[in-house]
Amino acid sequence: MTDSFLYSAVRTPFGRFGGALAEVRPDDLATVALSAVLDTAPGLDRERIDEVFFGCANQAGEDNRNVGRMAVLLAGLPVSIPATTVNRLCGSSLDAVMQGSRAIETGDADVIVAGGVESMTRAPWVLPKPSRAFPAGDVTAASTTLGWRLVNPAMPKAWTASLGECNEQLADATGISRERQDAFAVASHQRADAAWADGFYDDLVVPVPGVDLARDESIRAGSTIEALAKLKPSFRPDGTITAGNASPLNDGASAVLLGSGQAAATLGRDPLARIAGRGAAANEPPKFGIAPIAAAERALARAGISWSDVGAVELNEAFAVQSLACIDAWVEQGLADADLVNAKGGAVAIGHPLGASGGRILGTLAKRLQQSGERWGVAAICIGVGQGLAVVLENLTHADRGAAA
Repeated sequence: MTDSFLYSAVRTPFGRFGGALAEVRPDDLATVALSAVLDTAPGLDRERIDEVFFGCANQAGEDNRNVGRMAVLLAGLPVSIPATTVNRLCGSSLDAVMQGSRAIETGDADVIVAGGVESMTRAPWVLPKPSRAFPAGDVTAASTTLGWRLVNPAMPKAWTASLGECNEQLADATGISRERQDAFAVASHQRADAAWADGFYDDLVVPVPGVDLARDESIRAGSTIEALAKLKPSFRPDGTITAGNASPLNDGASAVLLGSGQAAATLGRDPLARIAGRGAAANEPPKFGIAPIAAAERALARAGISWSDVGAVELNEAFAVQSLACIDAWVEQGLADADLVNAKGGAVAIGHPLGASGGRILGTLAKRLQQSGERWGVAAICIGVGQGLAVVLENLTHADRGAAA
């Protein structure tokens, strides 16, 4: 077994549903991210890429038929480069990284591109195909943008509740208030806006050709607790979850360049971080929001560290309430400070194009570790239908490297 490393990461700006990226096909978004991450290694002979792993959650429209392979072809890469599309819903691109890193560690590959894409704007409506021609009854079109569709009647009804209702149940169970959720959301917007203003995202985000979008479109710099308090609950008349304290619908793509230690010479650059641990976990579908707790615990154990060692965390903010529930658990388990989580903003502000979010949080985590000099970081994400994923990164230029050696 060998180690696997993250060499670079990029993403597109994340556009709002129906916003600046609405006219861009998902396979074209994937191509932008794929091409841009390869531009970070200009000396790389493209024939040396062993495989491409790309995540996508919906795959019901223009992202069908293996969008990862479509991106390889559209990017003009050698046709000899194989590609696969990974679907673990919101965790798809983080899963793509995990699968790519395993291929490197087992010796099956030396250079891998992993990432993900989603156009929630362009996700189509679908009709169930009848078993015989000309059915007499009505047929309902299902939106493939988000959540359950064409549900198997054998599935327990409690498991197929909307994502929002599941998180209302989590708020009931944890006692996390509407006020606390709104405050968390405001902080997400403020941190994301400040990070953009400080130039943190300048080398992580690449423009989409032909689109006038310089930064993430969903960030509301002027968001206030008072303004969010005026929004009506989205899932229950007396609920706590609103459009302001949950992640929006978005379009975007992300990509990371992975390799072995020996790949540094091939890529012409040094790695940023080592993939030190991976974890996957599952629970009852309505409790998907807290599945990252167990996933992170497994990833930390495999890295041989604990929460007290962690200096940076990137948690995808599907909902403020599930993010807070995870953070509360991690602080109880030894995380030094809740403010170590999403210091540069999270998905409530930046957005959550399902298949692209894992690549986003991993790239952000690697850069945060580079800037801070901290050694260990965790990227974690919750996944609909009761799953969670987590990856531990080790910063290769951490301040205590000499002492640790």
